[in-house]
Amino acid sequence: MWFQPGLGGIMMPMDVLERLLSRVVAGPAVEAGLGEVPGRVSREEVFATVALPSFDNSAMDGYAISAEDCGRTGVRLAVTGEVAAGGADGGGLTVAAGKCVRVFTGARVPAGTGAVVMQEDVTAEENGRGIVINEAAELGEFIRRRGADLCEGQRVLARGEVVSPAKTGLLASQGLARVRVGALPRVALLSTGDELTPPGQPLPHPAAIYNSNGPMLAALLREHGLAAPAQSVLRDDLDATREGLAAALEANDVLIISGGVSVGERDWVKPALAALGIAPELWRIALRPGRPFLFATQGEKLIFGLPGNPVSSFVTALLFVLPALRAWQGAVVEAGSAWRLSPAVLAGVVENPGDRMHVMRGALDDGTGVFTPAPVQESHALFALARSNALLMVPPGAAMQAGEAVRVMRY
Repeated sequence: MWFQPGLGGIMMPMDVLERLLSRVVAGPAVEAGLGEVPGRVSREEVFATVALPSFDNSAMDGYAISAEDCGRTGVRLAVTGEVAAGGADGGGLTVAAGKCVRVFTGARVPAGTGAVVMQEDVTAEENGRGIVINEAAELGEFIRRRGADLCEGQRVLARGEVVSPAKTGLLASQGLARVRVGALPRVALLSTGDELTPPGQPLPHPAAIYNSNGPMLAALLREHGLAAPAQSVLRDDLDATREGLAAALEANDVLIISGGVSVGERDWVKPALAALGIAPELWRIALRPGRPFLFATQGEKLIFGLPGNPVSSFVTALLFVLPALRAWQGAVVEAGSAWRLSPAVLAGVVENPGDRMHVMRGALDDGTGVFTPAPVQESHALFALARSNALLMVPPGAAMQAGEAVRVMRY
């Protein structure tokens, strides 16, 4: 219900995301070692050349027995040999009725094996020459059949897919040491404002504040697998802002600007972009917090202007910047599924009497699935944001009741 068109010429969030994604051109591809690929975007399809398992092997430490001896108890079997994991083919051993072979987990089962009986289910003779089966084994029990998990020719990695740690293991199982993935964009993170002081330094005067947006957004990017961005502060001056933006555009693929994008007399980002011949393609969203959001391009370079209030900056980065950067790396990103939503139940009444989408911060209890909105929902409330772990999108004019089923976005 919140994928509605813009109100009063101001775009709704889903429209904004669709527009952004339509303007993103994927960056270059690079080859990376397996240690570097988790979290990266595959730029090639990979198909299996090695079956998993690649041979019939034992799932347990035990004894390989014949099909004729399956389902029997109290029978004595002579032990004719032993195969450990890595034994090429059981040393040419064969299992026949009345005989068995000692096998270990992962060992290739000898020819003629009908099942593996666990060592706990037999009584072994002290000399190791024989066993007595105490628990009957079913035909095929504890044998991992060749190709039961993966066959040759099956696709193991799709183009545009994010490589997970499990997928990394799967690639390694195919003998691959390197994979073609999307390059990481070079990102410049620019905070604006004369009032900003770097953390670790004393505040120079009572009206100064610490730059929290820069470290916060840099941490968000790193958490999502992106390289640490180049950070700097732009002072509240048209020439300084223009020069800073020009230098950042020269050296980077993506600019993320925090603050200075509204309509105040000291908001210099739009005039500075105009001086560089860059016109915003998007500006202002029907979103609370985050209304003064800006997007522009210079060729294939992406420019994001985020509001200066920390909550607004964080929310717009999460909703718009991260999906666009994933698409830049070559991921297949659809606007309708870019925001991963989890089911939840509201702890109390939630209302949005305004005409903008209200992105409420709150805590999602993983045990109960209950979402409790933060008591302070103002755009400057960084402490409330830090104590929260999820966002709830409340459409304009909506009223939600306690106990109502909703979907929230974890962060």
